[in-house]
Amino acid sequence: MLSAVIPFTVLHVIISLMGIFTGFVVVFGMVAGRQHRGWTATFLATTLATSVTGFFFPIHGFTPALGLGIISVVILGCSYFALYGRRLSGAWRWRYVLTAVLAQYFNFFVLIVQSFQKIPALHALAPTQKELPFAVAQGAALLLFVVLGQLAVRNFRPPPASA
Repeated sequence: MLSAVIPFTVLHVIISLMGIFTGFVVVFGMVAGRQHRGWTATFLATTLATSVTGFFFPIHGFTPALGLGIISVVILGCSYFALYGRRLSGAWRWRYVLTAVLAQYFNFFVLIVQSFQKIPALHALAPTQKELPFAVAQGAALLLFVVLGQLAVRNFRPPPASA
């Protein structure tokens, strides 16, 4: 079982890091008032793949990670619908921006959690993730994404999509 989990974990991490990288390209593009269609499609696909592959790890009861994965899939469904179903028309523009930024925040939130669990120097600072360094990292991330979300909602005005 372990031999199958390790390659799957590596694949999951690679997909996750791709989602985080492309998510920052997309979010900073929205903050700058630009839409990057290819980056956006990659961000949404890899972020959805991150959430979905997370459900295939050995699960022993309901965990916060499962809950976040379920919420992330719902949020991404809203992003997809706003972008591709409603073509960002009217209120769907800001709904898309908020759900895309929130999906990116969830990715980054998990990156911080995993970093404090897996990187020895960070783990030593916050072994139970109840210590101040962990709280500061998560608080700073939340503040960053609130600011990015506000800027993106204000600045992202893509041209109307053709039918």
